[in-house]
Amino acid sequence: MSSTLLTLNLTEGSVSFSFSTQAARELKIATDQLMERLKAVAAKSTPGGGKVTPQPPLEYRHTGEVFLEIFCNPNIWPTPFAAKVLLTVRNLNIRLTTEAELTRIIDDINQYLEQVA
Repeated sequence: MSSTLLTLNLTEGSVSFSFSTQAARELKIATDQLMERLKAVAAKSTPGGGKVTPQPPLEYRHTGEVFLEIFCNPNIWPTPFAAKVLLTVRNLNIRLTTEAELTRIIDDINQYLEQVA
C-alpha cells in the first residue's frame, strides 16, 4: 500500500500528511455522496421545490499515520459551492482543527488521485 502526501489547501495555508491511495478513493466517494445531498437540499429549498427532506451529514474518519476527520451538515448550506467542512488532522504530537471549503477539499483530493494514478 503506497502512501503519498495529501495536501489540503485551507483558507489560509495548507496541511500535508501521509495518506494512502485507497483512503483517498474512499474519501472521494464520501465527498461525492455529500455533494449529491447538498444538491438535493439546494433543489428543494428553491421556491416551489417542495418540502426539504433532511439529509444525513458527512462524518468521515480515517485512522492511519494521522487521524483525519471531516464533518459537514448538508442541511445548513444554501448551495454545494457555499458548503464548508470541519476538518481535524491529528497525530500524537499535533492536532489541527479548522473549517475548510468543501469545493477546495474536493479539488485537492482529485489532484492527489491524478498524481498517484
